[in-house]
This record gives sequence, structure tokens and C-alpha cells, in this order.
Amino acid sequence: MRAETASATQPPQPGHTGRYLVLLPEDDIKTGLSALKSVAGLRVAHSSDYRDGSSVGAFAEADGLVLDALQVAVVATPPGDLHLLNSVAAGSGVLAIEPERVVHAFPDSKVGIPSPVPSLPNASTGAGWSTEYLRGYRDGVNSVLDRLIGDDRPAATLPRTESESEATWGLQAVRATTTRWTGDGIRVAVLDTGMDLTHPDFEGRAIEARSFVTGEEVQDGNGHGTHCIGTACGPLLPHRLPRYGVAGNALIHAGKVLSDRGSGSDGGILAGIDWAVAAGCPIVSMSLGAAVEVGTPFSVIFEQVGRRALRAGTLIVAAAGNDSRRPDQLCPVGHPANCPSIMAVAALDPQLRVAWFSCAGLNPQGGQVDIAAPGVAVYSAWPGTLYNTINGTSMATPHVAGIAALIAESDPDARGSALWARLVQSAHRLDRLGRDVGAGLVQAPF
Repeated sequence: MRAETASATQPPQPGHTGRYLVLLPEDDIKTGLSALKSVAGLRVAHSSDYRDGSSVGAFAEADGLVLDALQVAVVATPPGDLHLLNSVAAGSGVLAIEPERVVHAFPDSKVGIPSPVPSLPNASTGAGWSTEYLRGYRDGVNSVLDRLIGDDRPAATLPRTESESEATWGLQAVRATTTRWTGDGIRVAVLDTGMDLTHPDFEGRAIEARSFVTGEEVQDGNGHGTHCIGTACGPLLPHRLPRYGVAGNALIHAGKVLSDRGSGSDGGILAGIDWAVAAGCPIVSMSLGAAVEVGTPFSVIFEQVGRRALRAGTLIVAAAGNDSRRPDQLCPVGHPANCPSIMAVAALDPQLRVAWFSCAGLNPQGGQVDIAAPGVAVYSAWPGTLYNTINGTSMATPHVAGIAALIAESDPDARGSALWARLVQSAHRLDRLGRDVGAGLVQAPF
């Protein structure tokens, strides 16, 4: 098999870091590594040597890091020496070389529905209402009206959420409140901006935490990661209702692959996946990525990582992206959710309509939406204020990850591709285009 190689020798383009991803063959990793060392002159470290600590320091000591569980290397080479890296691919078993991308936590759309928890001030006078809240509420009402005008089909036939006093609308919609499964003993890795390790709702929980961001600890200085972990694995009985977490007894693996500013790189994501696979996590949740254009192919390397993870018994679920502005503008599923072997998650609103920002399956041969979940007005954990309500396919993704943990608990054979199949087979079909919602609304096992 001939490797796909990087074609440019210029400085990194916008959206790239200047490093490269190298896909090594599973059955002959030594040949590829030998070529990297002898032809390109690269000194590489191994992730297996950093299992008990952060692997990001490997780049300070070497030219690259080999992610042993995935058989992928992340290497740094000067632009003028790129021809050496390409020559490795031409004369060895290296399968593909790609520029490393910059990735982000998908930006959250404005909240369309007020939080269900706080008691509201006197509406007749406006006393006590902050300007920020009033603007958010106004924008939310406008967004709801826009969605109703743009999509007037009836809501799907599921029990209507009348109150969020006990559990969020999202948990009710995916039937997490009626299942007997809790994710007990199932390892769920959430790769994001880290986690608020001091949050009272997670006191006493089994948490494995690792930072893959140079110079930053796992402690979440952004909020996005804590919110996603809360939805996937929040407690069955939080300090303050409503309940917001799907798999309340799951074992949390919090991987910080995005900085406190919400940005990171492909290499950090791959290092987090490598860590999760090596730890035996059946589920990896990633509410992150980069926007792509119509016609942009998916990453060959991330696709192979998705396949290798499935064979190892790990399902990767990722956010489809928030770039659409429905009904007038549709944007394709972003990277890396656009890989066929990574489950792409779309967002729904409380009426089970497609969220106005949710990306669509527009690119052929990959780039499809696989499943949908609640992603509008999602209430969950947050650093500092303890709780927050935000929107995004980022919020839909951990709903799927949590349900995957429930299915994995209910069936020890539901791992990898079998877990993927269970999720799509049990999804509630919606009166929506498959381009937008895939198999439908994710559902908990009975």
C-alpha cells in the first residue's frame, strides 16, 4: 500500500501546527520506526513509557511520540526537511502522512431556553434580571421562533417533557431516568478541556485524569469539559436537582486534550485516544474538532484510528459540529466526526427537531450523521457556579457516550462495532432526514 504523503514544503498553513501525523502498519511497526530514525533522522519516544504521567513532555526530549496502542506517530520536522519524511513513506511500510490540525471545542450556540433550576425574579418589573440574562432570553425566544418557522413538522411521538424539577429534559428524552442500568464499572473517557476535580457532585467518584496539554493540569479552567463529563457520567443524585448525568456509576477517565482556551491539536486528541484504549475504556467521547468544507475528504489517519479502536473494543463518539444556521445554511460534519469509523452525533432541541446549528451529512464516502441526542438548553456541571445551561452538538455527544455505557453494562459482548450496532438499532426513529439525525434519537436499554 502506497502512503499518502504531505505535499507541501512551505511553513504550516492556517489551521495546522507544523507537525505531522504518521500512520504505521499494525503488523510491522518496527520497519516504519526504523525508517523514521534512519532516513528522516528523527528521535522518537513511546507513549507506553509515559503511562503513569503526562506524555506531552516527550516532545521536549525527542522529535516525535509514537502512540503505541494506535500505531501512530506525531513528529516534528522542519519544513525544509519534509522531503525526508516523504521519502520514508515512499520506501517503507508507512501508510499515511498528514499535517497535524488545530482543533477546538465546538463553540456553543446561545442558549435558547432558560435554565430550569434558578428561581426567576419578578417578571412584571424586570427587577433583579441581569442585562446578560435578558439578552440571552431575547435571543433564545428569537431562536425558538426561527426554528418553528423553519421546521413546522410535528414533534416525534415520545413522552413529552413537562417538568425538569427531577431530571433534565435530555435525560428524560433518552430514557435514562427509566432504565435500571447505571454504567456501573464501565470506563468512559471524555477528551476535552479537563474536569473540575473539586466539584462536589463528583466527590468520592473513581476518576482517572491525565493532561495532554503542555503546561496545564487537568483542572478545567474552561468549563466545556466539566459540562460534557457531567452529562455523560454525572451523579444519579446531585447536590441540587435536577439530575443531569446519564451513567451515574461509570468510571470517569478525564483527558485534557484542549487547553483552558478551548484549543488543541490532532496529536493531543490521538494521545488521549491512545491512553483510553490502553486503559480499556469501551467508550471515548469527544466534543471537539475542526470545521470542513463540502467536498473535503476525511482524515485517513483518524479513520484508521477509529477502525483500530473498534477492533480493540473501543467506540469513539464525536460531535458533528455547530456551523449550520438552519434553515438557510447547512454545513458538513466536521473533523474528526466525519470519519466513517467514528460515530458522529447531531443535536436535537426539546421538541426533538434538529438544532439550528447542527451540522449535516453532506459529504459522500464519510461525513454522515450517525445518531442524534439532546443538544439544546442542556443543563450540567460547571466549574465555579457548579451548574450551567448551554447548547451544542458538544452537549449531544456525551448523552450518547453515557447511553453507550449503559448498554455496555447491560451486555458484556457489546463492545466496539457491536456497541455501535446496539446504539443505532435501538435509536428512536424520528420524522427527520437521515442526513440530519442518522438512525434517530439515542435510547437507554431497558
